[in-house]
Amino acid sequence: MQHYSEAAVERAMKVQEVILRAVAKKITWIQAAEILGVSPRHMRRWKEKYERFGFHALFDGRRGKSSPRRMPSAVLEEVLRLYRERYFDLNVSHFHEKLTREHGFAVSYTWTKGVLQGAGLVKRYQRRGTHRKRRQRRPLPGMMLHIDASQHQWFADERWHDLIVLLDDSTSEIYYAQLVEEESTRTVMQALRQVVEEQGLFCSLYSDRASHFFLTPKAGEPVDRQVLTQVGRALRELNIQLIPAYSPQARGRSERSFRTWQGRLPQELRLQEITTLDGANRFLARRYIGEFNERFSVASAQEGTAFVACKRTDLDRVFCLQHERVVARDNTVQFARLSLQIERQRWRSTLSGCRVTVYEHLDGILSLGFGAHEVGRYSSDGTPLKAEASKVEAKKAVKKRAA
Repeated sequence: MQHYSEAAVERAMKVQEVILRAVAKKITWIQAAEILGVSPRHMRRWKEKYERFGFHALFDGRRGKSSPRRMPSAVLEEVLRLYRERYFDLNVSHFHEKLTREHGFAVSYTWTKGVLQGAGLVKRYQRRGTHRKRRQRRPLPGMMLHIDASQHQWFADERWHDLIVLLDDSTSEIYYAQLVEEESTRTVMQALRQVVEEQGLFCSLYSDRASHFFLTPKAGEPVDRQVLTQVGRALRELNIQLIPAYSPQARGRSERSFRTWQGRLPQELRLQEITTLDGANRFLARRYIGEFNERFSVASAQEGTAFVACKRTDLDRVFCLQHERVVARDNTVQFARLSLQIERQRWRSTLSGCRVTVYEHLDGILSLGFGAHEVGRYSSDGTPLKAEASKVEAKKAVKKRAA
């Protein structure tokens, strides 16, 4: 087990829980495949391997092994050399003919095109438009959640605020709705954490391409999936797929929901004589979300749920802003014009020169982590907090979120 990463173990545990649900006939095997994002055929393989070999059969057996179809680096270098030095003005199809007929390379056209495009020697052409169809709802709650924010004059005055909403694709049920000054990484993480704690882990999240979700190198082009934002990193740690929307029409379900919110919530706040953010959010949590769901949510196509209980105890580290730093010779870490002093640790004489992670928690508290160890906890102004004090601060933050 020690050869596998924490993410791999978490993934295997999720697969095991879904398999056990299907064995207990709480969900069908087709539903189990949809929850895990695999084909029914692959689901049958997992089932057979689990019955024969148990939990260890759910790990990826390819880990640490190179692909048998991997092309030798010498072939790759020679292909690129030939194109740069001799065939630089040929198109991909013409160049592939030269490689196979005159130079004897046993490579495919698709591989050749990918290599040349990856090296920046030929352009990537935009794909033709595709015939689009209306996307059907997911059959089970928890398979896909939508997150979006709507900027509006919610108090019917000159003030503008963002309403962050998380709704289920299957039922249109609202799991989270809060008014904030502005949508940001912190407010989005707060929303996601509350849903994970109250509902459980879900399969995928559908969002726009805002900078706190994705990095888009050039406007109008696809997002860069190799560079993760803080939100993307948190969702990857929980094995939740983050899906970008490339047009307002793609987010039609959440856009239509916001039209309903904008046509009702300002009037409800006026009738309740609510004019502050705190008062509005208390009204949303205690009353209005329930009324909204009762009026507008629909039944799912199938019985059951794709939500899986979250058993992780480190959500404080998952839903926070993470920054890597190197410890100075005097065992201090510089962060945001603060100097965070690390006390001596019993298990190590000094952390000088080590790379640590600064965790910027949603409640404003800072902590330093070295692997699984927490080597320091501080208030927002850099004042060290003792273990007892930090627990009190954490409890206050939990009560504040619940209120």
